[in-house]
Amino acid sequence: MTTPPEVPSPERAPRRGLIVTLAVLLAIAIVVIVVLVVRGDGSTDEPVASPSPTPSASPAPEPTTTTQSSSPSAVAGCAPNGVAVPTGAHEVEVVDIDGDGRSDTAWISPGADRRFGITTASGATFSIAIVSASPVPASAVVNLVQTDKLPIALVDLGREAFVYSLAQCQVQTVANAQGQPYTFDRGFAGVGTGVGCSGTDLDLAGLNAVTAADGTYTVTRTFVTLDADARHATNGSPAQVATGAASTDPVVTTAQKVTCGDLVAGDPADGPVEPQ
Repeated sequence: MTTPPEVPSPERAPRRGLIVTLAVLLAIAIVVIVVLVVRGDGSTDEPVASPSPTPSASPAPEPTTTTQSSSPSAVAGCAPNGVAVPTGAHEVEVVDIDGDGRSDTAWISPGADRRFGITTASGATFSIAIVSASPVPASAVVNLVQTDKLPIALVDLGREAFVYSLAQCQVQTVANAQGQPYTFDRGFAGVGTGVGCSGTDLDLAGLNAVTAADGTYTVTRTFVTLDADARHATNGSPAQVATGAASTDPVVTTAQKVTCGDLVAGDPADGPVEPQ
C-alpha cells in the first residue's frame, strides 16, 4: 500500500519561510562586512575618473636676483684692484658711482702727467690722463645724470671741458657722433661758454651765453643725450633760454661755468682741483 506524500501542516510553512528569510539576510550582512573590511574606505566598486596626473618634478629653482646699480656698472661695487692714488692728488668725496650704496672718491693728480681718477669705497682705483694744451688747472665734478642715473665726470680746463663716463668701473672718454672725444667749448671756439645739468633728472647740456651790443646776454642751451653705457653723446637742437639778460643774472653766470646740479667745478668742496 502506497503512503501518500506528507503535506506540510499550516503551522510549519510560515516557520520555514522565516528561516529562509533570516538566512538570506545573514548572508547579505556577511557579504557587506567582508567588502567593507577588504576595501576599508567605503568606496564603491565602480572606477572613479581621476584628474590628469601632475608631473612630480623637483621644484623649479627660484630665479636668481642680480643686484642692479644706479649706474651701468657690471656689478654693484667695483672689485678691489690694489691700485694706489698718485701722491699729492687732491681727493674729494663724491656720489656713489658703482651702485654699492657708498660714496666714492674723485681725485686729480698734479704735474705734467696729471690724471683724473676715481677710487671706490670697495677699493678699486681707475683713472685717465688729462691731455690738454690748456694752461688752466683742471677741476672736476662728478654726478649721476639723466633718468637712468649714468655716472659721469665733467673736467673743466678753462677753455674746454671734457665729459668722461664712469660706468663699468672705468674712466672712459665719451665719443661724439664722429667718434671723436666729446668736448664742450668754454668760449675758446665760440660755440659755447659752459656746461650744466638741467632739471630734476640732471640732463646734460652745453650752454652758450652771447653778449649783445647793449651788454645784455642771450643764453642758448643744447641738451646732450648719453647712450645706455654713457660712452656716446648726441646733441639735441639748440634752444634759447634767456634773452636780454643782465650779466649778473644767474642764467648768465651759470652758463659761464661747468656745473652739474649744485656742484661747481673749481670749488674744492664740490670736486677735486688740480694741485699747484
